Amino acid sequence: MEPQWLSYGKRLQAIASTGLHFAKDPFDRERYEEIAAIANEMLAKLGNVPIERIEGLVSDFALGYATPRIDVRGAIVEGEAILLVREKSDGLWALPGGFADVGLSAAQNVEKEIFEEAGLNVSANRLYGVRHKASASYSPDVRDFYKMFFLCTRLPCSLVKTTLETSEAEFFPKDQLPPLSRGRTIESDVEAAFAFATDTNRPAFFD
Repeated sequence: MEPQWLSYGKRLQAIASTGLHFAKDPFDRERYEEIAAIANEMLAKLGNVPIERIEGLVSDFALGYATPRIDVRGAIVEGEAILLVREKSDGLWALPGGFADVGLSAAQNVEKEIFEEAGLNVSANRLYGVRHKASASYSPDVRDFYKMFFLCTRLPCSLVKTTLETSEAEFFPKDQLPPLSRGRTIESDVEAAFAFATDTNRPAFFD
């Protein structure tokens, strides 16, 4: 669960973004700009980073109604092992995936991400969970997004290989997981993947 003041800062930023997009009155715009400045300063101080970095993370600021982003993650469970990829950014491991691209379905996005990060052609067979990142024990993030988890199956003759986006891709037993990139994947994500892979009748979870 993210800190309460981080939630407040993100909410104020979203209100300012939506307000600036729709506001026509110059005085209203000035008020929303002030709210945005306060929110960005709060987030910068909470994260102990320059305010310019906070502003740079919100590339769509004031360009429409502010909504959460979508992060898709694919779980490939084979026997007692699950596929993880090693992120170049921090050297830690995660379920393959990333932010969804416009123009593709959620399933198409996760299939694309797995190919780009692990070199595998897969089929997304089942959505098994939707999680609000801020409500779980991921590393804090000034962006707000939902995480969608899919069970996937590799297609015939598809082999794991290193790609430009990750440094390694490997299957791990559930009791021998490597250090996780906790902004992307936490232990409960992996545990859920094994649980849903072995119980096809289990209902999907969501926040």
